[in-house]
Amino acid sequence: MRDLVTTNDPVLLSFLMALLEDAGIDTVVFDGNMSTVQGSLGAVAQRLAVPEDRWDAARRLLVDAGLGQWTTK
Repeated sequence: MRDLVTTNDPVLLSFLMALLEDAGIDTVVFDGNMSTVQGSLGAVAQRLAVPEDRWDAARRLLVDAGLGQWTTK
């Protein structure tokens, strides 16, 4: 798995997961529990990860959807 997006925005995270999963790209959220424990402090961002072999396709999908600014390098 490789990180694709890091964010504290649960709405953005949910939208990205739906977009990727609709395209047949599996997603996993890391640090979701830590983000919840920290509450609204925003100290620990959640990381949306995809399989390494699908990372390029996932990034292209987000760029094509106008969401490329959220992707990690």
